Amino acid sequence: MFVLAICQFRPGPNKDDNLSRARAMIDTAATGADMVLLPEMFNCPYQADLFPVFAETWPDGNTLEMLRAAARENGIILAGGSIPERDGDRIYNTCFVFGPDGSFLGRHRKMHLFDVQLEGGVAFRESETLTAGDEVNVVATEKARLGLAICYDMRFPELFRLLALAGAQLVVVPGNFNLVTGPAHWELLARARAVDNQVFVAAACCARDPSAPYTAYGHSLVVDPWGTVLARAGQGEEIIRVALPLDEVVRVRNSLPLLRHRRSDLYAKFFSIMEPGKGNARG
Repeated sequence: MFVLAICQFRPGPNKDDNLSRARAMIDTAATGADMVLLPEMFNCPYQADLFPVFAETWPDGNTLEMLRAAARENGIILAGGSIPERDGDRIYNTCFVFGPDGSFLGRHRKMHLFDVQLEGGVAFRESETLTAGDEVNVVATEKARLGLAICYDMRFPELFRLLALAGAQLVVVPGNFNLVTGPAHWELLARARAVDNQVFVAAACCARDPSAPYTAYGHSLVVDPWGTVLARAGQGEEIIRVALPLDEVVRVRNSLPLLRHRRSDLYAKFFSIMEPGKGNARG
């Protein structure tokens, strides 16, 4: 069994305090776990104008050093949610993954930026300060192959299919859904992506803070390849822990071989004319 723990953490305006509290939560979650997962932008408030203020440059930075040390000292795989990462004059929303010896295993820069104006008054434009990533990332560890995605990425099935085809058994999704999108789509999307690709999906959201300008939904969860929710958090700060039988990926794919039944010959033929604004293949 592969034991995963999710820290549903509530970040505040003070970075040092966030790191201290997150480290304590990681240490608690690490007991009996192979891997710990944090939520999106766990070291700062989810505000576009603050991302440049809290950004760090690889491989330096207080957050990166904390994550590296926490992985090493607890002997765990640590998917450090995501943080604002500065690279030259660009800033990315980036998930860093460290191994049980503190080594850097990989990173994912959020591919799809959250630029929305939702009914109900929720508006956000990540592109005001962030740059979109352009790589599909699967991290090989000694115990599992991890696909990486961040929040809004979960709405794009193409990415998850690429992760599955690249060998991911578990896709980890640091997220920060809000009180409009969360109740409607958070669990639905996690279950859909798991069923579509016959993988485990672990989605970690920030804990709810009603006083924050952007209020996170909470309800972090883990879904198996059949679409069953194995564990689910509430609204507040919480640790959930679940044992994942990773061989379930092979069992489900053998009994329902949808990946083998794909008609990629036809998809390649019709994809270009099925893009929005280009008409219908049968029209």
